[in-house]
Amino acid sequence: MSVIERPRAIIFDWDNTLVDSWPTIHDALSTMFVAMGMSAWTLDDTKARVRNSLRDTFPALFGARWEEARNLYLDAFRACHIERLTVLPGVTEMLDQLVAEGLYLAVVSNKTGALLRAEAAHLGWERYFPNILGAGDASADKPDPAPVRLALAGSGVDPGPQAWFVGDTAVDMHCASNSGCVPVLLGVPEPSEEEFANHRPTLVFGDCASLFLHIRTL
Repeated sequence: MSVIERPRAIIFDWDNTLVDSWPTIHDALSTMFVAMGMSAWTLDDTKARVRNSLRDTFPALFGARWEEARNLYLDAFRACHIERLTVLPGVTEMLDQLVAEGLYLAVVSNKTGALLRAEAAHLGWERYFPNILGAGDASADKPDPAPVRLALAGSGVDPGPQAWFVGDTAVDMHCASNSGCVPVLLGVPEPSEEEFANHRPTLVFGDCASLFLHIRTL
């Protein structure tokens, strides 16, 4: 993609793109692993391994007991996720600026949809995002393009060069490529060659202010 167009729509990942979720995700996973009689991951393991939705990862991890593991994880997560929800630096200011610029914003996450929307409601962020899609809301989860199509529904913008997908992992870049959107990496100033070898971002921004300022130049 040689010429980068000014976006008319931006789809954001949620966890660790807009909000800091690693401690909560890690603690919920640790609770679940102990209850399942398994060794818990380290925080570094969690940060390296958590990418896809529960329905896409737990069957391989837990076999016939995957639904039991899912329920244990969700119970532990629900118990603390709202009170521990933390907005990443500069995000609210960026969202305000993007809306003021007339851009359509949406969310596509691999967090379970009901939990995702509960967090957005708690933050009052439904005003930014007409469509907030989580795991289980579409026929398939990221990196499948199905939730991207739903996220753009009603926006007047089709998946393509005027729609950016902004996230913090290779799964987000993969989803962007699968759906025909521009893959944009946020908050990862030095992307890992290992993680991003097959799904490279077109644009990389270390922080929210840099992303917004770049859009203003287009």
